[in-house]
Amino acid sequence: DVQLQASGGGLVQAGGSLRLSCVASGFTFDDYSIGWFRLAPGKGREGISCISSINGSITYADSVKGRFTISRDTAKNTVYLQMNSLKPEDTAVYYCGEPGNAFCNHLRLWARWGQGTQVTVSS
Repeated sequence: DVQLQASGGGLVQAGGSLRLSCVASGFTFDDYSIGWFRLAPGKGREGISCISSINGSITYADSVKGRFTISRDTAKNTVYLQMNSLKPEDTAVYYCGEPGNAFCNHLRLWARWGQGTQVTVSS
């Protein structure tokens, strides 16, 4: 049974940092690309970042480029999202998931995901 459990969200002031974690189970973690997307009230799903299992490429949305960093620890079946210089517009529920495009050429499609974690950035 595939599970993706995100954690690490919380309330932070603008300019602050958070690190999200996502532990994967039920599948061979090394064989799958993985990443993060977010869902904010009144907004559509926004792909944030992705690491490709095929070629190791990393993709970021323009909205977070230079502020967020994705990484994965295959020994721990965990993917991380380090978020720095947070802004109120980063407020959303963050989900980790398997991207629909394994090369991470884009962040529009997501094949599966788990429960999210709430990030709230106050101004």
